[in-house]
Amino acid sequence: MIKRLFILFKLCRKVAKSDALKIVKKFNELPFLIKILFKIVGFSFSKNYGKNQIENEEKKLSDSMQSMGTTFIKLGQFLATRPDIIGEKLSKELETLQDKLPPFSLSEAKEMIKKDLGNETYNSIINLSEPIAAASIAQVHKAQINDNGIIKNVAVKILRPNIKKIFNDEIDALMLLAFIIESAIKKTKRLKLVEVVFLLKEITNHEMDLRFEAAAANEYAENTKNDIGFSVPKIYWNFTSENVMTLDWIDGISIRESEELLKKNIDTKKIASDIIQHFLRHAVRDGFFHADMHQGNIFIDNDGKIIPIDFGIMGRLDKLSQRFLAEILYGFIKRDYKKVAEVHLSAGLVPKEVPVNDLAQALRSIGEPIFGQSVKDISGGKLLKQLFNVTEKFNMQTQPQLLMLQKTMVVVEGVSRKLNPETNIWETSKPVLEKWLNESKDPINTINETLRESVEALKKLPNLPEVMDKANQALTFLASGQIPQNSNSYNELNIKKSEMITFRNQTIIGLLLLVIAGLLVF
Repeated sequence: MIKRLFILFKLCRKVAKSDALKIVKKFNELPFLIKILFKIVGFSFSKNYGKNQIENEEKKLSDSMQSMGTTFIKLGQFLATRPDIIGEKLSKELETLQDKLPPFSLSEAKEMIKKDLGNETYNSIINLSEPIAAASIAQVHKAQINDNGIIKNVAVKILRPNIKKIFNDEIDALMLLAFIIESAIKKTKRLKLVEVVFLLKEITNHEMDLRFEAAAANEYAENTKNDIGFSVPKIYWNFTSENVMTLDWIDGISIRESEELLKKNIDTKKIASDIIQHFLRHAVRDGFFHADMHQGNIFIDNDGKIIPIDFGIMGRLDKLSQRFLAEILYGFIKRDYKKVAEVHLSAGLVPKEVPVNDLAQALRSIGEPIFGQSVKDISGGKLLKQLFNVTEKFNMQTQPQLLMLQKTMVVVEGVSRKLNPETNIWETSKPVLEKWLNESKDPINTINETLRESVEALKKLPNLPEVMDKANQALTFLASGQIPQNSNSYNELNIKKSEMITFRNQTIIGLLLLVIAGLLVF
C-alpha cells in the first residue's frame, strides 16, 4: 500500500503540474478538498509549467493527458465513451485524445516476438520493419510470413515492454485516489468512481492480451464474411499470442485522405452510404459492432472495399436491444410514434403503468421538430440521445450499451458526412432496417435461429475456447459499462475495496495513536 501511495503522489503531481485541472474546471467545478490536495502535491519553485499558450481547449486537454502517459491516455479514451458519467461537454473534448507515443526499438520488438512465439516461428517472419505506428499500449510493424506456401504481407502488433506492470501499478494508485475521494466527499459516491477505475483496469487488461483483440476481429470477420464491399483482416493464429498479434496488411487509403480516394476513382458518395449501412447492419443483425469507427480506423482498398482496423473496442447488443434499436429508428422514419411507444412498453424499458399515449406524445415532441428540418441534417445518434433524455422522465433505466451505440453512431455519421455532406441518413438506413425487421419476423428464420446460434458457438470451440470466452467477457464489460455480480471481476473489486477500507482504518488508528503519544509526551 505504501508503494501505491508513492505512485499516487507522482500521478497527482503530474496532473497538478499540467493544464488538465484548469481545463476540467471549465466543464465541472472541482470540490474544495480536491483543489487543496492538488495544490499541495503540485507545489514547485519552478514557474516554467502552465505556460502552454495553445488556444484550442481540445488540444490542450489532449496534450496534457498524452504527456502524462499510458494510464491517462487510456483513462481519457475510456471516459470519452461515458458521457453519462462526466457529461457531454467533457466527453466531447476527450474524444480528440490522440493515442501516439514514441516507439520502442526494433531489437526490443524482436525479443518480444522470440519470447512469445518461439525461435522457430520468429525465424519464419520475413523482413520485419521498423515500427510504422506507435500507441500507448502497442506498436505496429510491417512484415511477411509464409502462409501455406504463400508469402503474405502482414501487420505485426506488439505490446510495449512492461506495459502491464506499469499500467496496473498506476491504475491501482488511481483506484486508491477514487476511494479517498468517495470517502471524503459523500456526494461523489453516486459517481461510483472506484467502479469506474476498476472497470477501466479490467477492460485495458483484456486489451493488453492481444488474443482477445484477435478473437474480436475473428468473430467480426465471421459475422461479415458475406457482406459485399466490407472486409475484416484475417488473423494468423500461429503468429498470435498474448503480446503479439498478426493480421493481414492493409493496402489501402485512409478515408481521411478524400483527395487520394478521388484520384483512385473511388465513389466517395457510395462509401459514405455504405459505412452507415454496414454499421447499422452489424448492430441490428449481429449485435456486435466496431465501436471506434473514427477516420483513422477505416481504410478503402483498391477494389473500393471498406476495411476496418483496431478491434480493441467493440460493442455488443443483446437480442432485445437489437430489436429495440431497429424498431425505434424505423418507427421514427415512418413517424409512427405510438408504435415506438409500444416497443418501449413491450420490451420493459419503461414501467408498464406508463400510458402508451402519453409516451407517444413525448416521442412526437422529439420526432416532429426533427422532420421539420432538411432530412440530411437529421442525426440518428442525436435522435437517440434525445430519446434517452425523454424516456428517462418515464423512469426508463439507463442502457449503457445503447449509450455506446449512440456515440458510435454519431462518429459514423460524422465520418460519412465528411465524405459526402449530402448523405441522407434516413434514406440510407431505411432499407437495412426494413430488411432486418422483415427477416426477423420470418417464421422459418425464427425456428432455425437456435440451430444457427448453436452452429456458430461450435465453430468457436476448436480454437482457444478459454480465450474466446474471456474475450466475450471483456467486450461485455465494455458494452454494458458494468461488472456482473456473479463474475470473478466483481469478487476482485470487493477484495480491492476491503483492502482500501482496512488501509484507511489502520491509517486512522495509527494517526490517533500518534496524537495520543504526542499528548502524553508533550
